[in-house]
Amino acid sequence: MYKKAQAAMEFLMTYGWAILVVLVAIGALAYFGVLNPSKFLPSSCVVTPGISCDDHRVVADGSATIVLRNGVGQDLSSVVIKVGGCGGDATGPTTIADGSQGTYTYALAACTVGAGGSKFKADLNVSYAAGGSSVTHKKVGQLVTNVESS
Repeated sequence: MYKKAQAAMEFLMTYGWAILVVLVAIGALAYFGVLNPSKFLPSSCVVTPGISCDDHRVVADGSATIVLRNGVGQDLSSVVIKVGGCGGDATGPTTIADGSQGTYTYALAACTVGAGGSKFKADLNVSYAAGGSSVTHKKVGQLVTNVESS
């Protein structure tokens, strides 16, 4: 009976040490950032259906450039873009004709952008009036991209 108990204990101890080694290895990989999922996420810029983000760029000096395309089916007026809680408005056209693009430049003064190669993630707040209406629509999108060097 004691030999069976000893065999069971040796079995449990061997697997216990193996599991402990695996947990330490996973912990080390996570600590050094190898398992950081944000490194593997692609860059994306999503606003709302009908308004597409054709191109985007965030530079380490604290500026962002966003190219929006109007696919709503009507001309957009009173277009204002804000990036997260970075303060201020983007400079660019206040109207975008149906099917046309508008390029907006934004100074990210109140946001921490990070060095080149790091990830930048912020909400895009877009407000506009469609078809000459006085009703203002406010949509929230998201910008996730790699920061480019100056």
